[in-house]
Amino acid sequence: MSKVFKKTSGNGHIALYLGKRDFVDNVDSVEVVDGVVKVDPSGLNGRNVFVYLACAFRYGSEDLDVIGLSFRRDIWIQRVQVYPPTGGNTTTSPMQESLMKKVGEQGHPFSFQIPPNLPCSVALQPGTNDSGKACGVDFEVKAYLANAADNANEVIEKKDTCRLMIRKIQFAPVNNKPGAKAEISKQFMMTDKPVHLEASLEKEIYYHGDPISVNVKINNETAKVVKKIKITVEQLTNVILYSSDTYTKAVCTEEFAETINANSTFEKSFKIKPMLSSNKDKHGIAVDGRLKDEDTNLASTTLSQGDKEMQGIIISYKVKVNLMVSGGGLLGGLTASDVTVELPLTLMSPKPAGECCCLL
Repeated sequence: MSKVFKKTSGNGHIALYLGKRDFVDNVDSVEVVDGVVKVDPSGLNGRNVFVYLACAFRYGSEDLDVIGLSFRRDIWIQRVQVYPPTGGNTTTSPMQESLMKKVGEQGHPFSFQIPPNLPCSVALQPGTNDSGKACGVDFEVKAYLANAADNANEVIEKKDTCRLMIRKIQFAPVNNKPGAKAEISKQFMMTDKPVHLEASLEKEIYYHGDPISVNVKINNETAKVVKKIKITVEQLTNVILYSSDTYTKAVCTEEFAETINANSTFEKSFKIKPMLSSNKDKHGIAVDGRLKDEDTNLASTTLSQGDKEMQGIIISYKVKVNLMVSGGGLLGGLTASDVTVELPLTLMSPKPAGECCCLL
C-alpha cells in the first residue's frame, strides 16, 4: 500500500487518515478530498464526530492568538458529520476503500469537493528574523468531537481534535502555445525618428528552474546609442480579502552590455532564470505552499476560468525588457531615456510523470 497520512487526537478516540495531501486543481474542477476517520465510540460521552475542510488566509503567527486576536480568516469552510452516520451518500472511492481495509470496522469515510474558484496553497516568504508559520493561504482537514458542528459557544479542547494540512496545487497544461510578443516605437526629444523595440517569448509556459528565452529585436533609427539591455522578471502578488492589493517584486534581473549604435539594427535571444534560491533574503516573495520544511519554489502562476472572482492570493508574472538609451548632442544626458515593453509570463511546475491518484 502507498503511504498513508495519519493523525490521532490527544485523547486517542479519533484518528484522521488521508491517502495523499496534494490535490490537483484542473482549473474547471478540483480533485475530491476524501479520507477516513477512525472512531472509538467508548470515549465520545454522547458527542458527535465531525470533519471540516477549511481554506484560510493566515496573516500572523498562531502564537499571537493568545492575546485574543485572530490572525486567520476562513475564505471557505465545509463541515460533515461522520459519526453517528447520517445515512447520506454511502459511495466510497478506491482511496477510501483501501483506507477502510487498513482502519477496519471503526472507519467512517468522508469527502469534500473544493470549489475551483479558491486560491492554491501559497505562502509569503518571511523575513530572516520572523518566526512561526508564514503568512499565506492554506488548507486544513480537521476531525473533532463536539455536540454541534458549529456552535460558537461550545469549547472544543485540543485533545478532542486531530488535523492534517493539505495542498491545492496546479500543474502546467500539457499543450504549450507560442509566447507573447510586444513592441513599441519611441521618439526622443530633438529626434525625428524612433527606436523600435520588439520582444517575444519562445513559448507561453515555462517550468520552474528552466531558462526563459527572450527574443529581442531593435531598430535604432535615431542618432542615439543603446548602451545596455535590462531584462527583469517581476512577480505580481494580488492579495484579495477585504480589498484588493497588488505587490510587485523583481525575482530576476539581468543586464546585458549590448551596444546598438545609431542607425543600426540588432537581434538576439537572451536567457534568464528566475529562481527562489536567488531570492532567499527577500521578504514577501510568494512561494508555493509546503506541508513541512521541504524545498519549494517561486509561487506558480494562478490559472483560473476568469468568470468567478477569487479570494486569497493570486499570482502572475511578467517580463520587462528595458533599453537604456544614452543622450547625445548638445543636451547630453538630459535627453537620455528608456524604452520598455512588458510580456506576460506563465511560470509553473509540470505534472509528475506517472502520477497516481489512488492507493494501490
